[in-house]
Amino acid sequence: MSPISRSSSQPDVGVLLAAAGSGERVGGEPKQFREIAGVPMLLRALRPFAQHPRVRQLVIALPVAFVDAPPEWLETVVSGRLRLVAGGATRAESVLAALRALDEGCSTVLIHDAARPFVSYETIETVIETASATGAVPCVPVSDTLKRVEEGSGRVVETVARDGLWRAQTPQGFPRDMLEAAYKRFGEDGISQLTDEAALCEAAGYTVRVVPDSGRNIKITTPSDFLIAEVLAQR
Repeated sequence: MSPISRSSSQPDVGVLLAAAGSGERVGGEPKQFREIAGVPMLLRALRPFAQHPRVRQLVIALPVAFVDAPPEWLETVVSGRLRLVAGGATRAESVLAALRALDEGCSTVLIHDAARPFVSYETIETVIETASATGAVPCVPVSDTLKRVEEGSGRVVETVARDGLWRAQTPQGFPRDMLEAAYKRFGEDGISQLTDEAALCEAAGYTVRVVPDSGRNIKITTPSDFLIAEVLAQR
């Protein structure tokens, strides 16, 4: 069955892609523009959303210098459904800027890291369905042994039980009114220390539910991550 035939609902989902990072940990160039197996990482990240029938609009938060002069490959896909905005100094500020630019017809909002180029259609579908009623965050169970370490000395303080611990990924989804209310409650100054939108909505008192995800949906952060990404792309 093709992806398009799996949903007959009208497009009502807005997708915000956080892609305003400077790429300092991967050599100083915007890592979201680097190619993985010949395809720019940002393009890989946005394609699955662009192909989903429920998606009404995509808004990408970019470094300021690239908003009016995006890479040629991105400029060719800029259309009525895709909008570019200037990101902020933090991830939270970039997401808020993208949210403010979102079409009013988008009642459900998904936020995705441009550094996660391997999100599956199935994960997107499940997050959309869950986020129509409550917050949704795709996660994988923590499998490593966790150590709490004393800052500065490197001394292990304790081994942390991993029961019930999950590693959060993206896209995270929310009813739009929930997300906007959470941002309004904390304001621009209050969101800078929050690492994701799930934490924002949790802090505002809203329910957020876990959507099981795949370990393949990795985040590209370091040069070695690009080596892993090349292998995943070939597969």
